[in-house]
Amino acid sequence: MSANLQSSPSSQPRIVSAVFGRAKLLHDPDWEWEYAAHLKRTYSTLELVTLFSQHRDEEGPFQEQLRRIIFRAMCRTAGHALQIGPGVVVKHPETIEIGDGVFIGAQTMIQGRFDGTCRIGNHVWIGPHSYFDARSLILDDYVGWGPGAKALGSSHTGTPVDIPIIATPLAIEPVVIGYGADIGTNATILPGVHIGAHSIVGAGAVVTTDAPEYAVLVGVPARVTRYRNH
Repeated sequence: MSANLQSSPSSQPRIVSAVFGRAKLLHDPDWEWEYAAHLKRTYSTLELVTLFSQHRDEEGPFQEQLRRIIFRAMCRTAGHALQIGPGVVVKHPETIEIGDGVFIGAQTMIQGRFDGTCRIGNHVWIGPHSYFDARSLILDDYVGWGPGAKALGSSHTGTPVDIPIIATPLAIEPVVIGYGADIGTNATILPGVHIGAHSIVGAGAVVTTDAPEYAVLVGVPARVTRYRNH
């Protein structure tokens, strides 16, 4: 057996350069914007959602470009270099504003509301299988959103108690994720929570209260274990 096979792997992480967070923004061609504007003028939101669904699960660069054009037409605003993975589902896209250089991973669901607000900033990365109750949601610039993570923006009041809970009124509370924060895989952000800028939410954490800037949170319910700037 060779010496290389006998040696144990290094316990130290291999550090490589970031790709998405340092990528140079490429502007989409003018014809894409013109075509998206034409679609927005010509079709209703419902018709655009139906058109998007016809190309939602297709793979390939042409299909990704087509999804971007239709998605831009559906949304209130959407910036340059938007990447939409296959299987993305969106409700009430007319309430959604998206910045430049945003990536939305495969099988993500964004659940808006007809009178809601959803703002996704520049250079936001959203991992596959994510879920957003986007009735009142802000993701600031350079937010990283781990695969399977969830933002819950509403809950039923549960009163009166003698009727089914799902029949009681809905309490909508804004969720805000600050600049440069990173949300771990399968983490859950509960309604009304504000995550401070540059904070890290650990994988699987359930955040029930506001988190200050530069905090590192882990656990269920999540607790601050340290501060990144100390």
